[in-house]
Amino acid sequence: MIVVDASVWVSRFVLSDAHHTVSREWLGRRAEHEELVVAPGILLAEVAGAVARRSGRARLGHRAVTDLLSWGPLRLVPLDALLAETAAYLAADLVLRGADAAYVAVAQRLGVPLVTWDREQRERAGVLVHTYEPSTASA
Repeated sequence: MIVVDASVWVSRFVLSDAHHTVSREWLGRRAEHEELVVAPGILLAEVAGAVARRSGRARLGHRAVTDLLSWGPLRLVPLDALLAETAAYLAADLVLRGADAAYVAVAQRLGVPLVTWDREQRERAGVLVHTYEPSTASA
């Protein structure tokens, strides 16, 4: 089991992204091995918005959500009051963006690594959970 941040998913869906190929292949291996990939429910809105903004096409944001929801080994964790409070404190303590803190909170709660392309998130969250980028995470 592993928590995967929106940055990895966005790069998987945006063909022009510098990390597209690595993200697509890395996520493909997760699916092949049926490894459970976890993320807070905010993943859907983050990916839809980023894909639509970067492509200029709402339809592609919608398609990304459809693809995420049908991706077998993906499990979304609801942001309940306790997880939201944990994320809020982590955002303040680690000086993270709010959504980034939600991924860290999920990884911390489950005791699993966090995979992200976001260097700031990796470095700051690394004091609490193991963090990697897809190019260095295990196959």
